[in-house]
Amino acid sequence: MKISIITVIYNGEAYLKECIASIVNQSYPDIEYIIVDGGSTDGSLQIIETYQYAVKHFISEPDRGLYDAINKGIQMASGTVIGILNADDMLADRHVIKHVAAKFSENPEIDAIYGDLHYIKPVNNQVLRRWKSKQADEKDIAKGWMPAHPTLYIKKELFLRYGHYALDLGTAADYDLILRYFFVHHLKAVYLPMLMVNMRTGGVSNKNFMNLMAALKNDYKALKRNRIPNPLMVLWRKKVSKIIQYL
Repeated sequence: MKISIITVIYNGEAYLKECIASIVNQSYPDIEYIIVDGGSTDGSLQIIETYQYAVKHFISEPDRGLYDAINKGIQMASGTVIGILNADDMLADRHVIKHVAAKFSENPEIDAIYGDLHYIKPVNNQVLRRWKSKQADEKDIAKGWMPAHPTLYIKKELFLRYGHYALDLGTAADYDLILRYFFVHHLKAVYLPMLMVNMRTGGVSNKNFMNLMAALKNDYKALKRNRIPNPLMVLWRKKVSKIIQYL
């Protein structure tokens, strides 16, 4: 089974090498690695060049943001399954993709798998939050639960059937996709009980108060768009649930 992994980058040389290395060093052999660059002017392109032997597809051109770049990667992907690893993040160990492939092989009927994630400090990789997932269904989604998006691996045919990432919802585009796939279309997803990704903190949605408010507004729009009952209550539960991750 071929698994496509997409990394989107724009002037992210600081941690890009660690991200790429975590994929290149995977024990699973059938990985199609795709890098979509937004026209970086720092040292990102030089780093990518040193790993060109492992990169199947690479483009560098202006885009309309993170999710537009991801959509470009999805269009290029030829794997049965697609995952996304942002340039600041790392696969937790060298066997992650082997376990992903094994889970899909065990049950050909499933559409997606997801697992656990750690938020880490950018400098020293100290763990700040532990995102422990669970086996869940659309009822859990309707109550504000969601899987960790960086751990989500989805069959490509689902993107063709249910659409790509929306470009009008800012940082809530991944939440919208999860609502659309899990709640609206009843995605058959299986929880893989292992740490899959170490994710560095400092995302766009949390940079300042204005960004935080914009993220909340877009989350609400995503809930309304996908006809989730009681969207304000769901939004409240979604935010409150994150407190548990610090414990």
